[in-house]
Amino acid sequence: MAKQFSIAEARANLPTIVHQAEAGQEIELTRRGKAVAVVVSVREFARLHGARAPFGVAYKQFLATHALSDIGLDEAFLTVSREPTAGRPVDL
Repeated sequence: MAKQFSIAEARANLPTIVHQAEAGQEIELTRRGKAVAVVVSVREFARLHGARAPFGVAYKQFLATHALSDIGLDEAFLTVSREPTAGRPVDL
């Protein structure tokens, strides 16, 4: 569970909060009892916002290491293709 500080407490305890975040703890900042922000280390921030592969690339990597039939998908699912039409008309 993340430690919590009100924003007023955070102002008075910023060095402590930064040390705790550097140590890997998540620090939740609250306003009137509701969470409004989280302080994390640079390492955790980089992990959360690091470069991510586009879905197509990630899916191809997944398929290279996992056979869909081995994870419980039946043959009917593997052969279904999406309807090629544009879909229903939408009024804007």
